[in-house]
Amino acid sequence: METLNKILLRAKQRAEQLQLPYAGALTPNEAHQVQQLAPQATLIDVRSRAELELVGRIPQAVHIEWAFYPGMSANPDFAAQLDTQVDKERLTMFICRTGGRSHNAAAVAAKLGFTEAYNVLEGFEGEATPDSKQRGRINGWKAADLPWTNA
Repeated sequence: METLNKILLRAKQRAEQLQLPYAGALTPNEAHQVQQLAPQATLIDVRSRAELELVGRIPQAVHIEWAFYPGMSANPDFAAQLDTQVDKERLTMFICRTGGRSHNAAAVAAKLGFTEAYNVLEGFEGEATPDSKQRGRINGWKAADLPWTNA
């Protein structure tokens, strides 16, 4: 296993290359390694409750919905919930289905003063296969065979 510093340095370099407004961008495997190397780090799953119930969840992840199902209407209290539930000084990682909502959540976190906000690229399910349009097979948390549950 790599050191925490090496993983975060690579994530920060990605953020610089991609001109991201937050600290860094992690692959699912890197995010899982961060969880192991820095148990005080927080992983925030911003998917809807329906997604957690139907697709699965990551053990120990904090859940703050970015948008509500059905309709995927924006959670107007996201910033306030994040601000009250998570310490701004902690290393904070955001994950969603494919990486888009978590990108937005990490950007909001950075604006709120979270200096160590990271997006988990590829998300929980990753991109869809070209033929069947199924997710969780090409990339993402599930495809990487990282811990998750349907419970």
